[in-house]
Amino acid sequence: MLIIGADYHPGFQQIAYVDTESGELQERRLQHREEAEKFYRDLAAQEMKVRVGMEASGQARWFERLLGELQFELWIGDAAEIRTRRVRKQKTDRQDAQLILKLMLKDDFPRIWVPSWENRDLRQLLWHRHRIVQMRTRVMNQLQAVALNEGVRRKKALWRPAGRIQLESLGLAPWASRRRHDLLELLDRLNPSIAQLTKAVEQEAEKCSEAQRLMTHPGVGPLTALAFVLVIGTAERFRCGKQIASYLGLVPSEDSSGDRRRLGHIWKQGNSLLRFLLVEAAQVTVRSHQEWRSKFFHLAMRRGRKIAKVAMARRLAIRLYWMWRKGWNYEQLTQFGSHAGQPGNPHGVQ
Repeated sequence: MLIIGADYHPGFQQIAYVDTESGELQERRLQHREEAEKFYRDLAAQEMKVRVGMEASGQARWFERLLGELQFELWIGDAAEIRTRRVRKQKTDRQDAQLILKLMLKDDFPRIWVPSWENRDLRQLLWHRHRIVQMRTRVMNQLQAVALNEGVRRKKALWRPAGRIQLESLGLAPWASRRRHDLLELLDRLNPSIAQLTKAVEQEAEKCSEAQRLMTHPGVGPLTALAFVLVIGTAERFRCGKQIASYLGLVPSEDSSGDRRRLGHIWKQGNSLLRFLLVEAAQVTVRSHQEWRSKFFHLAMRRGRKIAKVAMARRLAIRLYWMWRKGWNYEQLTQFGSHAGQPGNPHGVQ
């Protein structure tokens, strides 16, 4: 069997590999994409059993597809965990490849969960819609600025038919008029595209039973539910709600020592899109649910509105996790609670 440790870069990869039968160690630098593809296809032609290890990184979809096509085993590791195993102060591409190979040989390689290709493709749908919505928001903000400069302040009413007519009737200078025309034309092209993508998200959410269950929670729509299912993958990956909050980057950073405890901003690790959607969904829940509204304003008075929004998003993420893990809808969750059937003191009577 051939075990390969690859330090992957967008333009090349530095590899260190060893044959477990002969014990021979070799190193190579493969340029992307032709030289690397030829190297791995030659190994497949020799009918060799190959295992490749690399750090989690972007711009590697083609490489993963290639190894899947050749039926080579691919291990993807946590880059932060691999970095902590480095002992030497020097850092080179050769040493990185050797370190990955060493961890694989010692069976100490920190593998991570990798979503399926279908999962990744659906994530592209969510990201594509999110980016186009951001583009539309920028266009609308620019049009609002054009209207405000002419003394028109209609806020959301600017996008109604009467507001659109008033915006188009403003007497502007030649280049300002050209800017207004182009922005309105771009807005008219973005709206139908967003509507189509939103319909596609709703259709995918209807196919997913887990997303349908999560949508029973107040404030959670198809977009948030589907994103939660795609990013988390399987509820069994996590033992408790605290791990979910940590995985999504909704817990504060900490720098404590001795008797001094210092909490900072949330560390924002994990999927930024899902974190954004949870914050937005939590605000909708606050507006529609009395219990959540009371908790939000209580936190906002003590810690400020920004911290309160993040705290409610963390609470929502944990609730969705327990709904998914126990197979409950929202009514069952409120009836039994997330810890139903568990003893109040797991360590016995004290």
